[in-house]
Amino acid sequence: MTWLQNALAFLVTLGILVTIHELGHYLVARWCGVKVLRFSLGMGKVIYSRRFGRDQTEWAISILPLGGYVKMLDAREQGVENISPEELPREFCQQSVWKRIAIVAAGPIANFLLAIALYSVLFMHGFSEPAAKVRVASASIAYQAGLRYGDLVTGIDNEAIQTWSELRWRLMQARLAGTNPALEIRRANPDRASATVTMTIELPLQSLNANEVDGDFLGQLGLNLVSNKEVILEELLPASPALQAGLKAGDRILEIDRKPLLDVIEFRQLVNANPGKPLKLLVQRGQEQFEADVTPTVQEVSKQKVGLLKVKLKGMPPEMAVVQASGFAALSRAAEKTWDTSLFSFKMLGKMLTGKVSLKHITGPLTIADYAGQTSRVSAISYLAFIALISISLGVMNLLPIPVLDGGYLLYYSLEVLRGKPLPDHYMEMGQRAGFFLLLTMMAIAFFNDIVRLVS
Repeated sequence: MTWLQNALAFLVTLGILVTIHELGHYLVARWCGVKVLRFSLGMGKVIYSRRFGRDQTEWAISILPLGGYVKMLDAREQGVENISPEELPREFCQQSVWKRIAIVAAGPIANFLLAIALYSVLFMHGFSEPAAKVRVASASIAYQAGLRYGDLVTGIDNEAIQTWSELRWRLMQARLAGTNPALEIRRANPDRASATVTMTIELPLQSLNANEVDGDFLGQLGLNLVSNKEVILEELLPASPALQAGLKAGDRILEIDRKPLLDVIEFRQLVNANPGKPLKLLVQRGQEQFEADVTPTVQEVSKQKVGLLKVKLKGMPPEMAVVQASGFAALSRAAEKTWDTSLFSFKMLGKMLTGKVSLKHITGPLTIADYAGQTSRVSAISYLAFIALISISLGVMNLLPIPVLDGGYLLYYSLEVLRGKPLPDHYMEMGQRAGFFLLLTMMAIAFFNDIVRLVS
């Protein structure tokens, strides 16, 4: 029933974000004196509604749960002849251009404010994330730059970091900006077990493919999170080659082909790289050590043959870092995170338009629903962080200067300020048609990318 959990988490997320967005429009419209006729969650046919307030505003739920709208008294829709003289001053188009800008901008701004509020709560509550301790693949970009297994990254370009997600985020920003970041490293001193040494290493991100700013971005650099050092079998499946070789749950794998294992990741890599080839394992069971010969089964994954032992390894959490702030510091960090994420999103969109970043990074409702379900199953903290991120994305999306979106109307009104008078109606109609086509194109790309991700 995973799909049902995903769908419910997605609908809750969408309901929260749409409500906040439309409340932004509604509250500022009321503040500006505009009469609001309907506040709808969902699009299309109204399936439930109630009227409240002095203006008897209709609060409605509509049949299509993909969006919402605030319907105001508007002569372009109702016709000026159908609006009474006493209500005409409360009609939307009668307002000054600055009031109209405020009403339209209020929706995206509300999404940014929601993100700041959620991040503030998360920072004040505190949360644990994997520390920025790295595993470095040999002969990789990171290895050649000087990074080594177990290095703890404490800062990037003189900005302190604590967690793996912060490391990934700062490197993505640097890649998009076209810079080679300086990583501040704390490394265990091999000469003194209790001491560490610090150093700064420049990471040459420009050697990456220009499109690699998402997906397995750190993997392209040769960086992974430090995993379990002990390779312990927790469960062996019925058709497991390890079971046939006499191994049991609880056995610890020390070596493969007389090469000591660094960690779980290396174990998996060696097994995957040897489909159908015999491997000699050094196994520890209790106080006893012995050798066992196993041959990984062959399985095709993404058109490549890989080896599998069909075992489940004992999970052990990585080293964790606690992220917490209080009061104004939490609010400041939340605002900074929201600003950085928004700016990064705009830069990504700009790179897509110029062809410097692939359109595969555009995601749609299927991917969002999948992530909503995953984060809701992990913890409330993860789910709230996800809602904050999507709220920022919704705010950014609506600020794009595409007619039919809030950003398109802001563009119209900005031109009205510059011209001193509104744009002719036929220009706005042409823009609406072009914007609708562009929006449909973006949705088609997003759905295609979603399907590709789910299939692969």
